[in-house]
Amino acid sequence: MQDKLLMQDMLMLEKGVCDLYMHGAIESSSVNINETFKCALNDSLAMQDEIYKKMEQKGWYTTEQADQSKIDSVKQKFSPSAQF
Repeated sequence: MQDKLLMQDMLMLEKGVCDLYMHGAIESSSVNINETFKCALNDSLAMQDEIYKKMEQKGWYTTEQADQSKIDSVKQKFSPSAQF
Protein backbone atom coordinates (compact mmCIF):
# COMPACT_ATOMS: atom_id res chain seq x y z
CA MET A 1 0.00 0.00 0.00
CA GLN A 2 2.90 2.38 0.68
CA ASP A 3 4.04 2.16 -2.96
CA LYS A 4 0.59 3.17 -4.17
CA LEU A 5 0.57 6.26 -1.92
CA LEU A 6 4.05 7.24 -3.06
CA MET A 7 3.05 6.92 -6.70
CA GLN A 8 -0.11 8.95 -6.09
CA ASP A 9 1.98 11.69 -4.47
CA MET A 10 4.47 11.61 -7.34
CA LEU A 11 1.67 11.91 -9.89
CA MET A 12 0.06 14.84 -8.09
CA LEU A 13 3.40 16.62 -7.73
CA GLU A 14 4.21 16.10 -11.39
CA LYS A 15 0.82 17.48 -12.41
CA GLY A 16 1.53 20.55 -10.26
CA VAL A 17 4.93 21.00 -11.88
CA CYS A 18 3.30 20.78 -15.32
CA ASP A 19 0.86 23.50 -14.29
CA LEU A 20 3.69 25.77 -13.15
CA TYR A 21 5.69 25.24 -16.34
CA MET A 22 2.62 25.91 -18.47
CA HIS A 23 2.00 29.20 -16.72
CA GLY A 24 5.67 30.06 -17.03
CA ALA A 25 5.48 29.51 -20.79
CA ILE A 26 2.32 31.60 -21.08
CA GLU A 27 3.76 34.48 -19.05
CA SER A 28 7.33 34.35 -20.39
CA SER A 29 8.79 37.61 -21.59
CA SER A 30 11.15 36.34 -24.26
CA VAL A 31 11.45 33.59 -26.84
CA ASN A 32 14.34 31.93 -24.97
CA ILE A 33 12.44 31.83 -21.69
CA ASN A 34 9.33 30.57 -23.46
CA GLU A 35 11.27 27.76 -25.15
CA THR A 36 12.90 26.80 -21.85
CA PHE A 37 9.53 26.52 -20.12
CA LYS A 38 8.04 24.59 -23.05
CA CYS A 39 10.91 22.08 -23.02
CA ALA A 40 10.57 21.64 -19.26
CA LEU A 41 6.81 21.22 -19.67
CA ASN A 42 7.24 18.54 -22.34
CA ASP A 43 9.72 16.66 -20.13
CA SER A 44 7.34 16.83 -17.18
CA LEU A 45 4.37 15.72 -19.28
CA ALA A 46 6.39 12.70 -20.40
CA MET A 47 7.29 11.90 -16.79
CA GLN A 48 3.64 12.29 -15.74
CA ASP A 49 2.64 9.88 -18.50
CA GLU A 50 5.19 7.30 -17.35
CA ILE A 51 3.96 7.52 -13.75
CA TYR A 52 0.36 7.17 -14.94
CA LYS A 53 1.23 4.12 -17.07
CA LYS A 54 3.00 2.41 -14.15
CA MET A 55 0.04 3.08 -11.88
CA GLU A 56 -2.38 1.84 -14.52
CA GLN A 57 -0.37 -1.38 -14.95
CA LYS A 58 -0.66 -2.05 -11.21
CA GLY A 59 -4.37 -1.24 -11.18
CA TRP A 60 -3.87 1.86 -9.04
CA TYR A 61 -5.21 4.35 -11.60
CA THR A 62 -8.23 3.25 -13.53
CA THR A 63 -10.21 5.06 -16.17
CA GLU A 64 -13.43 4.24 -17.91
CA GLN A 65 -14.25 4.50 -21.59
CA ALA A 66 -16.23 7.59 -22.52
CA ASP A 67 -19.49 7.02 -24.33
CA GLN A 68 -19.15 8.09 -28.00
CA SER A 69 -22.36 10.13 -27.84
CA LYS A 70 -20.92 12.18 -24.95
CA ILE A 71 -17.71 12.75 -26.91
CA ASP A 72 -19.69 13.89 -29.95
CA SER A 73 -21.79 16.20 -27.78
CA VAL A 74 -18.72 17.91 -26.30
CA LYS A 75 -17.08 18.20 -29.72
CA GLN A 76 -20.19 19.86 -31.09
CA LYS A 77 -20.48 22.18 -28.09
CA PHE A 78 -16.93 23.49 -28.54
CA SER A 79 -16.70 23.45 -32.31
CA PRO A 80 -15.99 26.81 -34.01
CA SER A 81 -19.40 26.69 -35.67
CA ALA A 82 -21.27 26.34 -32.36
CA GLN A 83 -23.83 29.08 -31.74
CA PHE A 84 -23.57 31.09 -28.52
